Amino acid sequence: MSDIISRRRSTALLGAALIAGAASVPLAYQSSASAAPASSSITNANNNSFASIVDAAKPAVVTIVTTMRASDADDGDDSPQLQEQFKQFFNEEGIPQLREAPQPKSGERAEALGSGFIVSADGYIVTNNHVIANASKIKVTLDDGTELAGILVGADPKTDLAVVKVDAKKPLPTLAWGDSNKLRLGDQVLAIGNPFGVGTTVTAGIVSARGRDLHSGPYDDFIQIDAPINHGNSGGPLVDGSGKVVGINTAIYSPNGGSVGVGFAIPAGEATMIVGKLQKDGSIDHGYLGVQIQPVTQDIADAIGLAKPEGALVADVTKDSPAGRAGLKPGDVITAVGSKTAASPKELSRAVADLSPGDNEKLTLWRDGKTVELSVGIGGNDDGKPQFAAAKGAEEVAPNGPRIGVSLADLTPEVRARLGVSSDLQGAVIAQVSPEKTAAEAGLKPGDIILSVNDKTIHDATEAKTAVAAVAKAEKKSVLLLIQRGDNRTFVAVPFAAA
Repeated sequence: MSDIISRRRSTALLGAALIAGAASVPLAYQSSASAAPASSSITNANNNSFASIVDAAKPAVVTIVTTMRASDADDGDDSPQLQEQFKQFFNEEGIPQLREAPQPKSGERAEALGSGFIVSADGYIVTNNHVIANASKIKVTLDDGTELAGILVGADPKTDLAVVKVDAKKPLPTLAWGDSNKLRLGDQVLAIGNPFGVGTTVTAGIVSARGRDLHSGPYDDFIQIDAPINHGNSGGPLVDGSGKVVGINTAIYSPNGGSVGVGFAIPAGEATMIVGKLQKDGSIDHGYLGVQIQPVTQDIADAIGLAKPEGALVADVTKDSPAGRAGLKPGDVITAVGSKTAASPKELSRAVADLSPGDNEKLTLWRDGKTVELSVGIGGNDDGKPQFAAAKGAEEVAPNGPRIGVSLADLTPEVRARLGVSSDLQGAVIAQVSPEKTAAEAGLKPGDIILSVNDKTIHDATEAKTAVAAVAKAEKKSVLLLIQRGDNRTFVAVPFAAA
């Protein structure tokens, strides 16, 4: 195993760095598991020891070593979202920065280290997708030292989960899934894996937080733990006081490359469903809608007459997407998918991702001051096609006209050329923003183009001013603007009271 470590160091690659743990890439993925009963204790009441739990769980934990060709390794993970996530680390201020792992020279092979656990006696093993991504060979080492060839059954980059199968001569020890929904902050947990290739290792800690979002995709709902996890722990189980898997150790936060007690695990409640589908079908095609969405703030809710700031505001609709064909349009607020409430963009993303391509589902919307329903045929979320696009640069933009502190101009040919916008785009361009007025506070900038005011399409500066005045006259608390900045569109609400 020491040879593996030295070779990994000399031929490091993006996948290997991630697999080996998050020490050198402070936000490197690791694994998920189920949760412990609310009243469970992980220690033995007689001697305050974890030994009985470890004795039962450890035999089902495996080490996974993958071999990759340099040409494959250079491609990185087959999920663009996760590949970007794996490149990230945080500086002292907590700001994400990019850092590339060293790449092997052309023709070289690289070995990557991870962990996993057996879920069926006939040899099905759960691990992280990033542990086996682009592997040309998978070697599984059991707890007793037996080495077996691993075959990839299926993987899902979007949840970072994978299933590997080995052909064993006899029934293998297994771990059972626990109930991660019962986990409480402060519950004791154990993380088991093979950090740095030193051998199967057990660390203890508590549940520090639930529902952590690492901004890697719609399935982010991590359990945060303080049990130390490092390179090589990826894919290993997080077990509760009864020895059941409540999570898969997947990522850590580290400003210095080592474990600092901030680790993340995929909840078992999420993993069991994905793993079951992978075992059965070998792959998962997540639902796709095709909208750009943003949160509904209180100001936006006031502007459109929503009683509470909830739902997902549609900023743009992808052409020829399921959303476009169903009739969704910018300004709609999606509040439910079927029977599932979508109180936030995150909940909407998760609800749609859980659907299967070809499903017909009902969307509940807030449109033009009333609730409406649309039927939509869910599309397939192919690799490289984002399920939802976050509204980049979604700074709140303030209203236009004298009331809010901006000067407007028409989109003349000269202005269009300077801003790089097409001749068919209609709207009013912000020429100047008063620094002490609401527009500046909301983030409006010269060059922003106003496309609509409270869902009313506008064609020039005069229409924009008239529309804002009409909203004010209707005694609305705020006005909702659809702004284009560069290639991105976003809604911004500006309260009149602050103008």
